[in-house]
Amino acid sequence: MRALRILLVIAVVLGGIFVIVDRVAVHFAEGEAADRVRASEGLASTPDVDIQGFPFLTQVLGGSLDEVRVGISDYEAGGEGGKTIRIAGLRADLRGVGFSGDFGSAVADSATGTATIAYDELLRNAKAETTKVAPGITAEVVALSDGGNGKIKVALETTVLGTKLPEPVSVLSSVTVVDGNTVRVRADALPVLGGVRIAESRVRRITDFEQKIDGLPGGISLEKVQAASDGVDVTVTGKDVRLAG
Repeated sequence: MRALRILLVIAVVLGGIFVIVDRVAVHFAEGEAADRVRASEGLASTPDVDIQGFPFLTQVLGGSLDEVRVGISDYEAGGEGGKTIRIAGLRADLRGVGFSGDFGSAVADSATGTATIAYDELLRNAKAETTKVAPGITAEVVALSDGGNGKIKVALETTVLGTKLPEPVSVLSSVTVVDGNTVRVRADALPVLGGVRIAESRVRRITDFEQKIDGLPGGISLEKVQAASDGVDVTVTGKDVRLAG
């Protein structure tokens, strides 16, 4: 019995040591991976990297991590005409991450995630300029906001014969993803501007617009988008997603 108790104590001590070593190793690996992602994507700040699963060391021996979560607070993606568009709160869950020994390269079998594009950021990059829609009538988009039920409320400022109308005209618009890299905003119904019904093609030159988003990290692409309180919430997805290297 005494020998059994000694063996149990040794097993507990060794198990505790293994857990400590495993946690130290994963903490070091997360730091290395975060530095690699920052360098690879040219980020202004170091991202959050959280390696899931226990034990970590057995995953390392197998050459693949079950799950890695990456968080980037602000990401500058490519927009239209050489502009950039800021993507906030990008969170990606990557599965089946194969890596080199020094984390110089890492590729995930698949990835899913979420992000947000603020309304003022979307408007800044969209076609927001004064446009003549009828003789003596001009209009422009001046604000985007949450219209409820997944819709965007688009506010249009209208000027009639040189006089700006006191209140913007609002229209509810649907927002969708096109070709995996473009956010499209399209009015559900046409507004009446300046008390005049204007040809649909002319009105849609103002109400409808698209925002292309290129260069998302690791080659992930847009899957779905929906209006929310602070901006449009985006779902991203990808296969063979490269974290580094």
